[in-house]
Amino acid sequence: MATPHNSAEAGAFAKTVLMPGDPLRAKLIAETFLTDAKLVNNVRGIQGYTGTYKDTPVSVMASGMGCPSIGIYSYELFTMYGVDNIIRIGSAGAISADLKLRDVVAGIGACTNSNFVNQYRLPGTFAPTANYDLLAMAVEAAGEIGVRMPVGNLLSSDVFYDASSSTMEWAKMGCLAVEMEAAALYCNAAYTHKRALAICSISDSLVTGEELNAEERQNSFTNMMKVALEVAVKATKLPELKAAGTDATK
Repeated sequence: MATPHNSAEAGAFAKTVLMPGDPLRAKLIAETFLTDAKLVNNVRGIQGYTGTYKDTPVSVMASGMGCPSIGIYSYELFTMYGVDNIIRIGSAGAISADLKLRDVVAGIGACTNSNFVNQYRLPGTFAPTANYDLLAMAVEAAGEIGVRMPVGNLLSSDVFYDASSSTMEWAKMGCLAVEMEAAALYCNAAYTHKRALAICSISDSLVTGEELNAEERQNSFTNMMKVALEVAVKATKLPELKAAGTDATK
């Protein structure tokens, strides 16, 4: 069952996986919110855990940074480990003046400057979008626990230190925040006929220049985590999905 990137046994992952970028955030979530959490993968330090939340099996595993990294891990979870739902829970930089540090946003879509989608050889431009069922559940969960969560487009950028200084141009088209993984996750979900959603906490603002430090990013995004965990519980009502049997390398 093991892959070059994942040593977990078959059946080690729950049907819903929460996916932060940071392995230490995965560890924090498992230790803070999950009951009887067990480490099921630690290849390259990309920690994956499975436990229960409100009697619901839930896994949490890091994705690393960028479209190539989450592209590998999410594809393997969808196609080799029987995972149906992946919820990215990561950090993002606000490019909307309406967002403040630690605000939570959900990505209905993911604009991108990445070439990740080119592998599908489509005769046009593919728009990576979230699964509506997961998004609706997240909006409902946020309301139930009192978390303000704007919904809109994210920008998945391949470039963290952008020499072109063009990131703010995307705000003119209504993008709320910039991150680095959602587009690849949404593409993999579409290609494998699975479900995905990105929920992000604002770690810095390109509008005001404010930012959280690394420790604050790792430890203070609890509202985002709570929303995602409630979605994992709600998602047990969704039908189980079967792997599409597709191969993105062809």
